[in-house]
Amino acid sequence: MSVQIQPLKEITSRAQNALIRELGVVDTIRFLNQFRAGCGDYTTEREELFKTESVKSIVAEIKAQRNINAQQNAPADRS
Repeated sequence: MSVQIQPLKEITSRAQNALIRELGVVDTIRFLNQFRAGCGDYTTEREELFKTESVKSIVAEIKAQRNINAQQNAPADRS
């Protein structure tokens, strides 16, 4: 039994056509964009961004923001 290996370019083209047929052009593009490589060095950027933060301070900020959001979204008291 012989296995025919297709070039990656052809497989990619067939896969994109199948996605377009099933999802449409816009949703195919949205789907494929999930797998695009970004640029830069996230580890270095993260270290710089959070160098003055601790896990505790980040958690405290998240909780504070959640409280603010909850207060803003609470129904108004109509008494």
